Formats: sequence, structure tokens, C-alpha cells
Amino acid sequence: MNQEEAKIRIATLREQLHTYNHNYYVLSQPSISDFDFDMLLKELIDLEKQHPELQDPNSPSQRVGSDINLEFNQVEHKYPMLSLGNTYSEEEIRDFETRIKKLIDGEVEYACELKYDGTSISLSYKNGNLIQAVTRGDGVRGDDVTANVKTIRSIPLRLSGNDYPDEFEIRGEILMPFAVFKKLNEEREEIGELPFANPRNAASGTLKMQNSAMVAKRNLDCYLYYLLGKEIPARTHYQNLQQAANWGFKISENTALCKNIDEVIAFIQLWDKKREDLPVPIDGIVIKVNSLDQQEELGFTAKSPRWAISYKYKAERVATRLQKITYQVGRTGSITPVAHLDPVQLAGTTVKRASLHNADIIQNLDLHENDTVYVEKGGEIIPKIVGVETNERVANAKAIEFIDTCPECGSLLIRKEGEANHYCPNDMLCPPQIKGKIEHFISRRAMNIDGLGEETIDLLYQKKLIRNVADLYELSKADIVPLERMGDKSAERILNSIQDSLQVPYERVLYALGIRYVGATVAKKLAKAIPSIDTLAQSTMEELVEVDEIGDKIAVSIMEYFSNDYHQELIARLKSFGLQLQGKEQEEGVGSKILEGLSIVISGSFSKYSRDELKELIELHGGKNVSSISKKTSFLLAGEKIGPSKLAKVETLNIPMISEDEFLGKIGE
Repeated sequence: MNQEEAKIRIATLREQLHTYNHNYYVLSQPSISDFDFDMLLKELIDLEKQHPELQDPNSPSQRVGSDINLEFNQVEHKYPMLSLGNTYSEEEIRDFETRIKKLIDGEVEYACELKYDGTSISLSYKNGNLIQAVTRGDGVRGDDVTANVKTIRSIPLRLSGNDYPDEFEIRGEILMPFAVFKKLNEEREEIGELPFANPRNAASGTLKMQNSAMVAKRNLDCYLYYLLGKEIPARTHYQNLQQAANWGFKISENTALCKNIDEVIAFIQLWDKKREDLPVPIDGIVIKVNSLDQQEELGFTAKSPRWAISYKYKAERVATRLQKITYQVGRTGSITPVAHLDPVQLAGTTVKRASLHNADIIQNLDLHENDTVYVEKGGEIIPKIVGVETNERVANAKAIEFIDTCPECGSLLIRKEGEANHYCPNDMLCPPQIKGKIEHFISRRAMNIDGLGEETIDLLYQKKLIRNVADLYELSKADIVPLERMGDKSAERILNSIQDSLQVPYERVLYALGIRYVGATVAKKLAKAIPSIDTLAQSTMEELVEVDEIGDKIAVSIMEYFSNDYHQELIARLKSFGLQLQGKEQEEGVGSKILEGLSIVISGSFSKYSRDELKELIELHGGKNVSSISKKTSFLLAGEKIGPSKLAKVETLNIPMISEDEFLGKIGE
């Protein structure tokens, strides 16, 4: 490759890698596999070495990536958070040892750790207390996410014992366990939102949420793996981790000491087989020189330590042929493209289909008809297409273009600004949406109507016996008995269960309606704050966003739902059948009404009660918790470290502020 060719290729690689970095670190939406990214980066580094005259200090080869989010305060790291070099072969691991032996005399011992696949964090402690948590950011500075990190139960807020240094940092990885990830994606799909591609994206996205109460509900976990400070207890990395475990930190029990590189390779091979049994994701092994003295002697390159490297397991990847793409319509109208593939074995299962999620992914892959595609299991869970073998593309093959009309009802699709998915707006007449809404309505967490499965709903729809959820309450035994695999007993069970659903409480009825973005938790919040469907239907945008955890997106969706004539008629019919469309009165003798009619915002940290406990006290005494300050706010319950924007708004609107002690006195605690 001559200089001009190298210049063009380097420019192309830099542009691609900048885009991939942004998608990965900032958007938490990776658009390329880790392996392919590393291969492109390696190609760029090699070309820059061959052509030093083309070096650029802003090249992706000089960066560690950045996850900085301007909605958070940025903090400069006391010790830079550098990235590790990646390897994929035994030969590269032995090369790592060779480089070390050239710089170090004597024996070298290695600490081997599982490489957890989450989002990096640095925790600062002073006098045994957590004082700050900062993301990696760009390696030099990161986002202050202390409030969110304090919700993670495996991170100690106060250390055990008394032999810890006065000040130190400890670094680790924040993770989302597989079980939590699975449940979260089910909930997202339930309210019409796109599922996360893998646990890493979910953990990263959660850590950057503005509402720490929502972070707490996602049950993140954290493993720590690196102690830093002037007075750390030992001169070996492994001993320091064991000591940190005594102070209350979650340190992996699977960390091992290896006397030589052969033991390191054996450890890598062991966990390549065992990693599928772990409750959290890993994507490789980190190898570190154990002696801190030797680490100091080896030092750092511009972006990584010379004394550590990561071995990354290759996600199992197979090539197969794309047969066709079909489009599924969800109950909220969301259109999901599905790739149909020639059957192929992948990670122990036969894969015939893979989700493509949305139009952008199809476009980024540059998919054509009958392409040979590469398939991996995303996050070791979901099959996904990660690339195309363009050399095998048939001449004149047509590019795949996303559909513009609904495959079920022919309606013109819409795509709202800022959203990845296309939607069919015909929610009243589109068959999959109608049947999906009925299936959601009868589900266990909603109306819990027994005996009606997906097939029975489909039969009732085909026979034109049901067209919406209200029609269920007009079904008769004569309608049900003639259906396939039905009889008198089955019909009676269904009808009895429909009758029993009239006692289902308001909050579950509200959830059952299937309003977009209103999942079970949001429905419960709404039902508490606005205890009747009539009041909810008339609520303004300002009134809705005052409800705890209700943001603009949810509020707009609720208002759009109730402004629709079809939905108004549906609610009227459900009322006529006797469904619970308003909340029960609060039991007498519980709490008091001293805060009745008051809208209260909580901000800051408190010494006697947690924020959740204070919210419960507000509700117990008749008050309403709201998340944002407005002219309707009665007072701000103020703790320590209130955000400056909240304080400014309080002063502008002249909202009273009371302390925790004043509040407790007010309610007689």
C-alpha cells in the first residue's frame, strides 16, 4: 500500500472508529462486534506505525473511548482510567510475557481475573465512607454518578473494620445480572419500548439515568478489582484485593494467582468452558503482573498499562444465508424486522431467525437479498446479525429496504422524531394490535382471566366475537362452547374468570388497558396519585408530570390515549360492565390527613430516613410525592447536597423549604 492509499484507508478507519466509539460509549448502542472493532483498530494502529507522517493526536488509536454525558457533572480522575490492550490468541499472551521479560529481571507472578462485561466505575473513600463515584469517561475525567451508585447494594457506603487507608480509590465494573436483564427486557417490551441488546448496554444506560429511584429498582451489581492510593496495605495486587474484601467490597472469588504464563493460559481455557454458568456476563480474562513494584517498573504507554492485558473470548460466530426478512407487529404497533436464515448451529442451539430491531440496523449492515451474513449471540443470549460477507454477494442483488406500510393492515407507518422504531398507527383495526391488546388485558399481572390463551383469542377474533377488550364481557357460553378444544366446563371456567375480573383493583385495570409506556409500576403510581379514570382522563400535562416517576413521554402518551374517541367509548363500556375504574378509599385509622392536598418534592440526602421511607411517610399522611418543582409544589423537603438547578427554581417560584427534622415534627414523628 503506497502513501496515498494508506492515507485514504487511515482516514476511512478513523471516521468509522469515531462513529463506533460514539455509538458504544455515548449512546450505549454498539453497531459492531467487539472483535470486529478491535480488528479495525489494530489495522489502524499498524498503518499509523508504517506511516508515522500520518499520525494524528485525535486519532481513535490515541483514545480510550468516552462515555461522558453532559447531563452529569464531570470530575477529573486523580489517577487516569486507562484501557487495556486486547488479545485473542495464546500467541499474543506469550508475546505479552516476552515484552515484560525484556523489561523485568527475575520471576513474574500474574493475577488472573474474570473480565466482567459492564461499565467501569471508580469509587473514592475517605475515613471509611463512600464520597464519590465516577465513570471512566475519556480516561482523564468522567461523570459523577454518586447518587446512582449509592443505590447498588453490593457497594458499601461505610466500610467494615478499621484497618483501611484514610483515603483511597477502588475500581471495578457495574453489571446487570442475566436474570435482571431478562426481566427488564420483558418489562420494556410490555410497555412498547425496545429491549436492550445485552446486559452491558442495560447496565450502562441504567447508570446514566437521571432518577436514582429508577436505578435502585434495576438491581445492578458491582465487582471491584483494583485498589489505588498512597497508603494501600500490600505490595501485591492480589493481597490488596483480599484485604478489600475484608472491608466489605465484593471481590470475585474466581481471581487466581498464576506462577507462569502456562498457568495463565490454563485459567483462560478453564473459564472459556465455565463462563456460561455465571450469573453475570464476562467477555474474557484480565491478566495483571501481581507485584506493584514490578508494575511501577513497567509503567504505562499513552493509553494502557504495560503490566496488564485482557484476553477476550471470541463470541461464537457462524456464517449463513439470509432467506428473507419479515415484519412483526406488536400490540403497541411497533414494527420489528426479523431475519429468516438457513438453519445453523450456534452456541449449542439451532438458529433460524435473528431480530434486526429497526430500520437503522438494516441500513448500517447494508443488507441485500440472499446475503451471506455473520450471526452471533448478543450478550450470549439473543442471536443477532453482526456483519455481511460482501465478497459472496450475488451480482445485482437488491438492497433490503424497510417497509413503509403495515404488513397486516396496510396502514402507512410512522416514525416519531428521536425514536428508533416505526409504528402502525391503526391500533383500532390492525389485527395483531387488537389481539395483542386483548392478550395483555387478560394476562396474570393485569386482569388475570384464566382459560383464554393466544389460540382461543385468535379463534374468538376470527369468529368476529371480539374486537376489543370490552367485548370479553359480552361473551356467552354459546359463543365459547363451539370453539375448537372447548366444552361446557372450559366455557364456564372462562366466564367465571371474566366475572371475577370485575373485582380486580383499579391500578391493575389501568395497567391492563395497555396505554403505551404505562407498565405495572407506572400504573400503580398513577392510581395512587389520581384515583379515578375520569380524573386521569381530564388531567393536564402539568398535573401528570407532577406524579412521581411520570415524565413528558409518559404524560403525552396518556393524554393521547384519552383524547381518542375510540378509547373514550371503550372506557364507557368497561364502566357499564362494572370494572374497578377508581381506587378504594384509604382505610380509616392509617396515618393521618395532615398532608392532604399538599404536593411535596424531596431532594438531597437525609440522615434519619431514606428517601423512599420519607416518600412512604408523605403518602401515609395524605400527601402527594412529585418529582419536579412547579408553582403547584407545596414545599421542598430538603436534605444535604441539593442540586443547584432545584435550588434556583425554588427561589424563583418562592417555594418553602423545610428540613428533615421540621418535616418529622410536622407529621408528629
